[in-house]
Amino acid sequence: MSDTDRPEVAEARKPSFELGTGPGRVLVWFYAVFTVAAASRTIVEMVRGFDRAPLAYTLSAVAALVYGFITYSLVRGGEKARRAALVCCAAELIGVLVVGAWTLAEPAAFPDSTVWSDFGMGYLFIPVILPVTGMIWLRRARTVAV
Repeated sequence: MSDTDRPEVAEARKPSFELGTGPGRVLVWFYAVFTVAAASRTIVEMVRGFDRAPLAYTLSAVAALVYGFITYSLVRGGEKARRAALVCCAAELIGVLVVGAWTLAEPAAFPDSTVWSDFGMGYLFIPVILPVTGMIWLRRARTVAV
C-alpha cells in the first residue's frame, strides 16, 4: 500500500475549510438576516397588493431566494457548495447592478422599491457590498482548501 492509498495520508493533504467559520460566520449572519428581511418584505408586499408593483415585488422575492441559497451553501460547506455560492454571489451582484441602474434610469417602472433598488440604498448599500465580500471570501476559501 502506497502513501496515497492510505486514507489518513489523503486526508492530511486536504486541509478542511468550513465556509461558515471565522469571518465566514459574519457573512452567514448577514445573508441570513437579509434572507429573512427580503422574504418578510416580499410576503407583506404581495399580500397587501401585488398588482401595485409586481415587478418590484417579484425582484424582492428573487433576492430572498438568492440570499437563502447563499446562506444554505455557506452553512453546508464543501467544494460544491462553495462553487454554487460563488455563482450565486456573482448573479446577485449582477442583479443589484442591473436593478440599481434600472431604478435610476426608469423610476416609473418601479412604483415601489425592491431590496436592490438604487443599489441597495434603502439597506445602507449592503446589497451591493455583500456579494463582493462573499466572492472574496469564497475565493479565499478555494485557495486555502486546495
